[in-house]
Amino acid sequence: MKRYPRSIFLILIGFAAGSLLVGSWLQGQPAGTPPPVVPRELTSYRDIVKRLLPAVLYIETHAKNQTDRLGFGSGFFIDSSGVVVTNYHVVEGAEVAIVHTHDGRKFSSKNIRSDRRTDLAVILLDAKDSKFPVLELGDSEAMEIGDRVLAVGAPFGLVGSVTHGIISGKGRSGLKMNMYEDFLQTDAAINPGNSGGPLVNLEGKVVGINAAIKSKSGGFQGVGLATSSNLAKSVVPALRTTGTVKRGYLGAHIRELDADTAAKLGLAKSGGVVIAEVFDKTPAAKAGMKSGDILTAVAGKSIKNGDALQRVVAALPIEQAVDVDLLREGKPLRLTVVIEEQPTEYGVPK
Repeated sequence: MKRYPRSIFLILIGFAAGSLLVGSWLQGQPAGTPPPVVPRELTSYRDIVKRLLPAVLYIETHAKNQTDRLGFGSGFFIDSSGVVVTNYHVVEGAEVAIVHTHDGRKFSSKNIRSDRRTDLAVILLDAKDSKFPVLELGDSEAMEIGDRVLAVGAPFGLVGSVTHGIISGKGRSGLKMNMYEDFLQTDAAINPGNSGGPLVNLEGKVVGINAAIKSKSGGFQGVGLATSSNLAKSVVPALRTTGTVKRGYLGAHIRELDADTAAKLGLAKSGGVVIAEVFDKTPAAKAGMKSGDILTAVAGKSIKNGDALQRVVAALPIEQAVDVDLLREGKPLRLTVVIEEQPTEYGVPK
């Protein structure tokens, strides 16, 4: 007798049982009665998508005369009064943003506020008689690799498009796209026009703002990047209230701690950064930091690499003193530094 794999046997049993159930049901019904409707797929995203789409937007950007379109992208409401989150590169150089809602309405705004260092932007609509559906910024740090997500936006101008995938990586930085980077990586398809749209979890909360792809062809190849919602939480409120983001400034050029230097000092490879240069008249110079110092902690927070140092210092209160832990010639040293506001052009390419 021919033997079949167990999986095929179970499928056949399920099919037979289903056929018997439908057959039994039909025996008790009048002639011509249609069979019962099969329940929809349990893994369908339709219910989540119905909640998402009304809050996701298509954005056109224009020069002052509104005749020449500069570009297009996506965005989403975070406040019912008409506060829109999108990418800096979507609105870069624009004087007017035309925001299209899912229900066909169109709003024009010149109130565009952006932060180049994180590639984030906010558009404020003057629509006092309107109340818009909103999406909530979730906790990107709580996402784990393998969690399912949806990317929503207008790829190639196809408004209201939805793709699905998983979180493929988190905490991506050092990609040289922005000064401050904290990306979620996903295999949910992201293409031109998706920029600024939300990456959401299965609770319908925004965990990332779709921003870029890594590709050799120029099209999506399975590696999409979304700015983390937790990074956006530190930027969006400032843009919304004042239009600018104030960040702390140390005033030193650093380089990563190489394995040989770390081994000589008895440190883990990721145990700090090397102060390569201290700029004149900066907080670092005033505090007495020197070239060659190994910086290991700021304000009690361990510094593993240059990206970590940037994020920690940027978030520190302006004009407040904090402790900085160093190693100088192999000996521990603690200095007090008064953090100053980051210069406007700091880190911005010429």
